[in-house]
This record gives sequence, structure tokens and C-alpha cells, in this order.
Amino acid sequence: MKNLGTVYLVGAGPGDPGLLTLRGADLLRRAEVVLYDRLVNPTLLQLAPAQAEIIARGSRTECSQEKIIEWMIERARSGKCVVRLKGGDPYVFGRGGEEAEALAEAGIPFEVVPGVSSITAVPNYAGIPLTHRTHCSSFTVIAGHQDGNNADAQLQFQHLARMPGTKVVLMGLENMAQWTQNLIQSGIAAQTPVAVIQSGTCGSQKTVTGTLETIAHLVEGVITPPALTILGSVVSLRHQLNWAENRPLSGRRIVVTRALNQAESFNRRLVELGAEVLCIPTVRIENPQNRGFLVDALLSLNTYDWLVFTSANGVDRFFEYFLRQFKDLRDLGGAKIAAVGPATAARLEALHLQVDAMPEEHIGRKIAESMGREGSIENLKVCLLRAEKAGKELPQALEEMGAIVDDIGLYQTIAETDVAQETIQDLKTRGADWLTFTSGSTATFFHERLDLPSLLDAFPKMRVASIGPETTKCLAGMGVKIDLEAREHTMDGLLKAILKAENRPATRRLK
Repeated sequence: MKNLGTVYLVGAGPGDPGLLTLRGADLLRRAEVVLYDRLVNPTLLQLAPAQAEIIARGSRTECSQEKIIEWMIERARSGKCVVRLKGGDPYVFGRGGEEAEALAEAGIPFEVVPGVSSITAVPNYAGIPLTHRTHCSSFTVIAGHQDGNNADAQLQFQHLARMPGTKVVLMGLENMAQWTQNLIQSGIAAQTPVAVIQSGTCGSQKTVTGTLETIAHLVEGVITPPALTILGSVVSLRHQLNWAENRPLSGRRIVVTRALNQAESFNRRLVELGAEVLCIPTVRIENPQNRGFLVDALLSLNTYDWLVFTSANGVDRFFEYFLRQFKDLRDLGGAKIAAVGPATAARLEALHLQVDAMPEEHIGRKIAESMGREGSIENLKVCLLRAEKAGKELPQALEEMGAIVDDIGLYQTIAETDVAQETIQDLKTRGADWLTFTSGSTATFFHERLDLPSLLDAFPKMRVASIGPETTKCLAGMGVKIDLEAREHTMDGLLKAILKAENRPATRRLK
């Protein structure tokens, strides 16, 4: 008999992917099946292996609670490692207890991994401490979706009104006018401060404040689910403690199309600045199709006067091949080295290699000119180390200056197809504030998958950011007019350009 798999009921937290626990992240990386709820941030699915089966609750009409339980048991019985990814904490208003009971009755091994609950996280992100020595030393949590005309609910409201401290109401937006009046009639002061927070801990977080008497009217047409409500004097501290919504990119939704392994630092900085990041990687790096030219170049390194690296990827790939062939960096020979961009230069300098030329602008002509300032390159041999099928401007500029150029493909950039369909659908449904493109290939492959002009027509307020002229030229060829081009053609430059366009200078040190 096949060994049983294990089901892990994992709390995904309230929305910010950074609030997932280390244990939860580890289990996602090992998962063979992931069943996740609608409110789980789809970014977390990128932690799962590419071959994992991903099932979204709500993506199919038959995906009821009973069906989810059935699937968990069925896949565990087939020996699979199953992660049941639930918003917030599995045992706090998440029906995790019911799922654990079903697993226990079926004899399926399971583990519960606690998650950060919206009950505590959302007030933190809204600048509202649930307890405070000056205000209160307790808080009470209630579900607000019940029928306020029900006799049991009436008794509950009366009991709640008598309890001291902060009140937290979950899922109470639809019946807010009813239950706020019930609380007033039960004895809570009509002028009690109230805050309603939509999409708490996410970049799209929005908060409306008022009083118990006015809040239902204030949120109408302004706040949509999911939302959490806080009642009590601690709400008055928000004007001083509201850190999350005062960040430079708070409320902005930004699509990042760069390869996942290259976008991590950029994504982290966007999140730290308050943005909601939607990762839709469009490119993947693979080995070159023709390795013959690379082998010839490695065997002829001592004949070159210049080695030109156009990306950090190129540096990594070149030295991966080089160190297979040679054991000593001195076998590079005496060629000068040119680097396109500070990230490329930093990767070379980490290998204790001096960069002799680095252009301020990442344009073919400027690169050639920066090399020319080190002396004439006429009749010199230049080894251009970059992606296959790259633009022709740089080798042409070098040849116009008299150089003899070998254009060596170290890797190929191909379309990334391993993107969760739920993430794509999320963009098609909700749109974004910014689409960012960091190369012509990211723009090309994004367009092939999503038809960029049509997407922009569907969301007229969505803006397009380009890292530099080559990317802009590629977008223009698709009929796309950009809204900004980074002055510095780097990820730092792109971020600075977005901040400037938003008129929100960064007020914090970023790492």
C-alpha cells in the first residue's frame, strides 16, 4: 500500500506576502499540490515548484468546501505533499478546524501552520494599536455578517456593548448600517471613533474613519470587501501612527515583468515603498543555441583587446563557462574590460576585475565612445559577450570606429510560460497603475501573451514605464506610447523615475 501524504493547513497571512511564516514558505517550496483560497496573495504561489498542481478555490463552480476536503484527502491518499493555503490563520474564521476534523476522521496525517491574522495585522498597518495603556487593555472580535434582527444577535450586541476595550468587526461591511445602529441602541456612544480598512496590509490598503453614527454612510461606495472595522478610542491614534498608507508608493499597483531571479531586489524595494507588486515574469534565461562560437572565443581570449559585458547575466554565464575550461583568472589575458551598467560593473569588480570603461547611457554609440576614450579602438579585436539575438546598434557602432567585433551569444532569452494563470487573470480583471519593462524582450513576450495595446485600452489610466531607449523603441514598434523612460537606464533609475512621476520622493533609506 502506498504511503499516505501529509496535508499542511498553512496560514498565508492577511495579504502582504512578506507576512508568510518561514515554515509556510518552506512547505510551499516542497508542495506537490497547493489548494488556495481566493484572498491569498497569488505572489505566494511562485514559491511552489513549477510542476506542483495549483487549485484555486472559487476557480471552478464545483469548488465548494466539501470539494476542497475531498481533494485534500484524495491527493494525500495518493502520497502527495498537500498545502492547503488559507488567508490569515487557519483556525481564525477560516474553517480550518472543520478541515482538520475531516482529515483526522479520514486518517490523513496533517499539520497546522499558524498564520498572521488580519485581526492583529490590519490594525498595525492602519496605524491603530488594539491596546494602549492610555486607552484600553483588551479587545474583542466579532463577525459582523450575521442577521442583526435575529434574537441571538441582539443579545450578542448588548453583551458586546457592555464589554470594555477595542472592538474588531470582521466581514461586517454589507450589514454595517444595521449593526452600527444595534450597537448604539445597545449603549455604545454614537461618537465612538471607527475606522474601516479595505485590503489591509496590501499596497491597495484604504482606510475611512468616522464615528459609529456616521461610518456606514462614509464607506458607502468607497470601501469594498475584504474590509475590517475597528471601534474604540485607539482609532484616534491613527493620525500619528499611520505609517503604511504614508509610504511613497502606497496605493499603487505595479506590474514587474523582469525574470523572477533578477527582480527580487526591485520587488522588495517597491514593497518597502508601499506598492502592491504583481509579478508577471515574461523572460527566462537559457543556454545559447550555438555554443560553437563561445568555445572558439574561450580558446582565443589572449587575442582580444577588449571584452565587453552588457549585463550581469552575461558576466555570470561567461565565468561559468570560463571556469569549466580554465582554472586561473589570469587566463583571461590582458584585454581591457567594458561594462554596461553599474550592476554589470559590480559583478565584475566582485571578481576583482577592473572595469576600464562604463558608459553613463546604455546606448550602443555611448558604449563605443566610452571605450574610445581609453584610446583608439581602430583595428582592435573586441569580444562582445551578451545575449543571442541582441540588438545590432552596439556592434555597428564599434565597427564604425574601426574595431573588429566578435559577437558572442552567452545565453538566450526566451518567453517565460510558468506564470500562474490566476495572476494573469488578476491583471486582466483589476488592471494596475504601472507596467514596467526592463528590456525589449520583456516587452515583446508580455505583448505576445497579453496583447499590450488591448490591455492598455481596457485600462486607460494604466501607465507604461521603460528602463531605456532600446526598450522604448521596442514598445513604440508595438504602437505603445510610454509614459516615462528612466534617465538612468538601471533598476534604480527606473524606480527613481516612477517616484518622480508620482511626485512622491522616497523618504526612507532603501537597501
